[in-house]
Order: sequence, then C-alpha cells, then structure tokens
Amino acid sequence: MSVNSLNETRESMLMSKAELARRANVSPITITRIEKGLPCRMDTKRKILLALGLKPADKHKIFKD
Repeated sequence: MSVNSLNETRESMLMSKAELARRANVSPITITRIEKGLPCRMDTKRKILLALGLKPADKHKIFKD
C-alpha cells in the first residue's frame, strides 16, 4: 500500500500513469515516484489534483501531508 491514494484514485478513474502525467504536465516517472510515496513539490501536487478534476482543497484525499 502506498503512502498516498493517488494510484487508487487514478485507477478508479480508469486513467493510466501516462494519461495522468500528460494531463498534469509532469513526467510519468514523477507519477510513479509519488505513487511509491516519495515526496513532491506543492506545485506538482496542485497539477495532479487539477488533472484528476479535484480542487487544491481536496489534497487530503490524495496526499497525506
């Protein structure tokens, strides 16, 4: 189980890592690292949340910190 629920949320939306990376304008490697629980910048979190159709205020649904 990863430290955050990005993988679970992404898969529930039937979205590949590559698709999320493209929508968020980040690399697929970045998505993999975050799903493994590695830290990322606040700006990256914001891009991912928006790419998932969430608001920045919903970050607790995806990220622990």
